[in-house]
Amino acid sequence: MQLRPLLLAAFLVLALSAVSADAAQAVWSGLVIAENVPQPAPIPPELTGLEQTLKDLFGYNQFEVIGQSNKTLKTGQEDWLANSKYFGLHVDARGENDFGYSLNLKLYKESDVLLETDANLSKSSPLVIKGPQVGSGQLLLVLVVEDDEQAHRRRHVEPANPITTAWQRLRRAIHNVLP
Repeated sequence: MQLRPLLLAAFLVLALSAVSADAAQAVWSGLVIAENVPQPAPIPPELTGLEQTLKDLFGYNQFEVIGQSNKTLKTGQEDWLANSKYFGLHVDARGENDFGYSLNLKLYKESDVLLETDANLSKSSPLVIKGPQVGSGQLLLVLVVEDDEQAHRRRHVEPANPITTAWQRLRRAIHNVLP
């Protein structure tokens, strides 16, 4: 009989962790230099799914990621920074809405603010903003809510979540105690 409350508590923790795991979404943010060159380099893996769209929209044949950040949104109120040598993109998530996330974006060149704007990042399509000319190319700001496959690939290169690890250990301990 003493195991019943323990099992009930474990079940509730599992149910709550499953709900919060579904609510969290990963967002990839990148600073990308787009330019036309005679021999374009292969598209970076982060942009593979966007290659044709970027070529069609902007008319460039080469794209290079010069700064990037991955952020898991749990509350929709997080903020983060994608940095390169000269540019920084500060993203301030202001909350989730029916279509995605409301964001405030600030593009910096060193310490000067070049652009500040509010935007909506859709869960179903990327947000791409044309930035300033850089040399013979163009700076692009790219934000993408990752699908399950992209997030799955990224999870295997990141360290394990300590809460998930603790939960798995608790589950194994309970399983070993029960007949």
